Amino acid sequence: MKEKNWLGTVLSFATECRLKMIFSVICAIISVAGGIVPYIGVYQIIVLFFDGKQTVNGILFWAAICLAGYIVKFVFYAISTMLAHFSAYSILENMRLKIADRLMKAPLGTVLNQTVGKLKNVIVDRVETIEVPLAHLIPEGISNLLLPICVFIYLMMINWRMALAAIVTVPVAIVAYAIMMKTFNKQYADYIESNNYVNSVIVEYVEGIEVIKAFNQSTSSYEKFEKSVESFKEYTLNWFKSTWKLMNFGGSVLPSTLVGTMPLGMYLYLDGSLSPAELTMCLILSLGIVAPLTSFTVFVNDAKAIEYAVKDADEFLNLKELENAHEPVELTQYDIELHNVSFSYDADKASHAGNIENNVLHDINLKLPQGTFTALVGPSGGGKSTVARLIARFWDVGSGTISIGGVTIKKLPLTQLADTVSFVTQDNFLFNCSLRENIRLGNPQASDQEVIAAAKAAYCDGFINNLDNGYDTTAGEAGGKLSGGEKQRIAIARAILKNAPVVILDEATAFTDPENEDKLQQSIAALTKGKTLLVIAHRLSTIKKADQIVVLEKGCIAQTGSHEALLEGCKLYKDMWEAHIGAKNWAANNEKEEVKRYA
Repeated sequence: MKEKNWLGTVLSFATECRLKMIFSVICAIISVAGGIVPYIGVYQIIVLFFDGKQTVNGILFWAAICLAGYIVKFVFYAISTMLAHFSAYSILENMRLKIADRLMKAPLGTVLNQTVGKLKNVIVDRVETIEVPLAHLIPEGISNLLLPICVFIYLMMINWRMALAAIVTVPVAIVAYAIMMKTFNKQYADYIESNNYVNSVIVEYVEGIEVIKAFNQSTSSYEKFEKSVESFKEYTLNWFKSTWKLMNFGGSVLPSTLVGTMPLGMYLYLDGSLSPAELTMCLILSLGIVAPLTSFTVFVNDAKAIEYAVKDADEFLNLKELENAHEPVELTQYDIELHNVSFSYDADKASHAGNIENNVLHDINLKLPQGTFTALVGPSGGGKSTVARLIARFWDVGSGTISIGGVTIKKLPLTQLADTVSFVTQDNFLFNCSLRENIRLGNPQASDQEVIAAAKAAYCDGFINNLDNGYDTTAGEAGGKLSGGEKQRIAIARAILKNAPVVILDEATAFTDPENEDKLQQSIAALTKGKTLLVIAHRLSTIKKADQIVVLEKGCIAQTGSHEALLEGCKLYKDMWEAHIGAKNWAANNEKEEVKRYA
């Protein structure tokens, strides 16, 4: 597949601000034209003096022309810059929204495989680097390119030999820059890679600081952090040092236009080919090329910065999306069926049904009747959470089908599927807003009374009211005061408010403490009443009353049955149950000993 040009990618996000960008370019061109006017005015004043026709009115007239040119230049440059900034920020906004939209529509596994550091670096930092070059590349880049061209044409009109003499240093500077640019792409790519590595180390250090302190690894972790920063500094300085000689040489030669124009101009003047006024004007114009040419070289680096930022963002902009049906399907039943389902986390290999060794699920056949309680149990890594997430279509199956109410979930629009399935996990993420709004996420249209009713049903109304600001307490403020079980009950309240016909609880009782287990079970009962329920649990005591318990081992269904039937006929389940009961007894005995000791 042909790689899309970075400029095309940027412009594809500029649809709504295309007129602003066009006007910005037009204003930049008018600004350049205004910048030429003072040269014309100065030339005419010089001619007046050399011809002996200078008068106050004549000088004031051309001075006014020069002033008008400067005013036009600065006014239209300001307008161009303003429009360019509006365009740049619109492009940044559209890029970030598009990336966020892609992340929402991509398979969850694709998103989870990205590090937080990389996501933050691309969405915030890399996209932000586009703004400054983009906002200035339009007005300044155009003016710094057009002005020397216009000056060169003006010089050609005066004397073609002086025009060529004015740019005699350009080829020499180009050779120096060309030698320097031979390895520029590779070095810039290495620089970006080093920068990404430093970012990931910094994020890792900050996110893991609790573990670092807990295990007394401050010295070694800081050493890794320090070395990565030092290495990045050394690489950057070495790269700059390798280009300093050529950069300084090019930067010194390029502005030295008088090297060509002064000797040739004197010769042509003595030869009678140039008048004194024309010679003076040629020297002034040749100096006028210097600043634009010098500034224009900066935009080469800016363009490269945009190219690599767009390339990084493009990885997320082109994430493969889950296929999405457009027409809603009327569901009359909410039974769930998995038919010959196999799945691999290796997306490329998952599409090959015969690639068994990479599959984490192998030919799963399972039916969850409507309104029943099904539990998935088994050793860690057996595929329990994978089954749950495939039903919610966080990923697509490698082979086989999953259906709800007889309809393959691929035929359901993603929004309809999300409305049909409530998913509560052990990682109960609370957004940094009020607890009221965290619960309301289950149904954004719910009233405050409905939010409170859901909280009461989940048995979290009591501890929320004990907080200083009650339901208006922000999750960040309450985070340190809420136990894992309390956070889980808020997540369950959110799911109760959603009121979806299918409920999946993935280790939702993982952080339950003994004194709150009963409350959590009651809140789960309120959530799942009359719904198709799938529960994944290591705490087997919480799923004893399930209508069917499915034992998963190494991606296969080992056995299915009731709690009593599995105790009789499944050795793996029996061993797990005995280990669970033993752990509970051990915890209870320890608690009794603690009570006696304090008594």
